[in-house]
Amino acid sequence: MAKRRLRTGPTAALPAKPDTGELLRLVQLADPNARLDGDDIVAVDVRVHAPVEADKDLTGGELEQAWAVRVAAEGPLPLDFFDRYLAEGLAFRLGGLAVCRGEVSDPADDSVQSGPAVILPVRPTAEELAPLLQQDEDDEFTFTAGDIRAGLVPQKGQPPAVQELLPFATELTAIELRGDDQVKLGALALELSEALNGIPVDRWRFRIDAPEDLVAPVSEDAAEDAREDAPEDVVAPTEPAPE
Repeated sequence: MAKRRLRTGPTAALPAKPDTGELLRLVQLADPNARLDGDDIVAVDVRVHAPVEADKDLTGGELEQAWAVRVAAEGPLPLDFFDRYLAEGLAFRLGGLAVCRGEVSDPADDSVQSGPAVILPVRPTAEELAPLLQQDEDDEFTFTAGDIRAGLVPQKGQPPAVQELLPFATELTAIELRGDDQVKLGALALELSEALNGIPVDRWRFRIDAPEDLVAPVSEDAAEDAREDAPEDVVAPTEPAPE
């Protein structure tokens, strides 16, 4: 695949070649109907190309070795940036970087103020949310749960991950959750989805099954650095037994 196309993206630049079965499993979190087509994966109106080895300059040297997974539209550009979200979501879950229009970004960047959501077919009432969320006195669409903020937002578009809700949808609504602890956000998203029969998704609209799905995997280099920085165990000298 031409280097220019990889840089144009959207492309997930990964530190290791992903297994085809694992890649399909992840894409199906964004579109349960995704399927293999030869060596590629087809999801909604996009094609996820089979991984190809790429030069490290694809990521500006951020990755010493990169395997590129390009997401290409099959026809008109997908609505709601599905192709870009798919590339970024794959990069996040596989410990890589995202490349789009020549720009390299890290989906695991903690500075991005975003979080998971629970998608519902109808807008919930304050009474339905009361067991888990407390309504803001000044805003009927804003809620809190401890240090977690929640907002009711009309869901723009129809994420493929929630297609099963559409036959029952009258006002597709997202409960957007924000906070500093992604695991706590994930746990609340799962509780809300269970209580309200919704579907919990991450910020790229991939389904989540556990709170830890919102935490980026630790790279081998980072794990090695952590081991090197960890203090060595200090063994206290033993005193001789009294005679």
